[in-house]
Amino acid sequence: MLFQVYGDTAVYQWIGWILVFCCLIGANELARRTKTGGIVAFLVVPAILTVYFITIYVAAAAGAEWALTNPTYVHMTSWFHYAKLYAATAGCIGFMALKYKWGAIGKSEWFKCFPFVIVAINILIAVVSDFESAIRAWGTTWVSTEGVTLMGGWHNVFNGVAGLINIACMTGWFGIYVSKKRQDMLWPDMTWVFIVAYDLWNFCYTYNCLPTHAWYCGLALLLAPTVANFFWNKGGWIQNRANTLAIWCMFAQVFPAFQDESRFAVQSVNNPNVNLTVSVIALAANVLAFGYIMYRAKKQHVNPWLQEVFTGTKDFEQAMARREDLTREDLAA
Repeated sequence: MLFQVYGDTAVYQWIGWILVFCCLIGANELARRTKTGGIVAFLVVPAILTVYFITIYVAAAAGAEWALTNPTYVHMTSWFHYAKLYAATAGCIGFMALKYKWGAIGKSEWFKCFPFVIVAINILIAVVSDFESAIRAWGTTWVSTEGVTLMGGWHNVFNGVAGLINIACMTGWFGIYVSKKRQDMLWPDMTWVFIVAYDLWNFCYTYNCLPTHAWYCGLALLLAPTVANFFWNKGGWIQNRANTLAIWCMFAQVFPAFQDESRFAVQSVNNPNVNLTVSVIALAANVLAFGYIMYRAKKQHVNPWLQEVFTGTKDFEQAMARREDLTREDLAA
């Protein structure tokens, strides 16, 4: 068993998981379908929260009791949470610039590599966090600034390496398109091969480094964009992922007690053998994905990063069928 989901609170834990999963899917749909929804979710709300965060830390530095006992200040002090929140939000804004073709940047060809860059940054943030645990507590445990006990060891190294390989599994960096209704930024070459490898790696990361949150951010948060991509938003996985990640980070940063202290809270079993097993699976999945990508690239005689390697596959063609028709302006560019 991966999580401590049993006993008197098990019903609430499952209800909490279902609610998080459904709310993330719903929030993503609201944010992606209209320009107003996206602007509110990823520009207005983050701006308000930034003022809120700064106010809390300034007041805490001045010794204000209300700030020192604020849940965000007590439970969410790690550098990782803020880095992840703002990196994910930056991704959402950049993706909107591409799909709505905002300004010269949104219309430029070079900016199409932005999704690769921002996803790579997000992965590297987690990789650094994994290696941090390995360095701080090899073969033992350490307590984070939020009071969470973390284990350090080979599981962190294996999954950190898996994350680095996962970055190399992103192919067709400039193969970015817009859907017909301009609701989605599409990355057709990001097929199930990458998605499965990413989900396994990221779940393992949350399991290693966020053991009190992994039930939600390691399962519900990962499955929400994946389900949307597989059933009704083919090719839009990376946009789904960024949207749901940013929205979840905002919620978790403001209401951390939901995961940490409420009846909905779920702990992992925190067993080093379990962590190691999950890490080996994640590493193996990414090695296999990378090997398959290199096989397809060699077979087609293409550069897998500058050119698309999954042309002709079902996932790729279904995503390409959703893209908007090129305008004269696009063709001229």
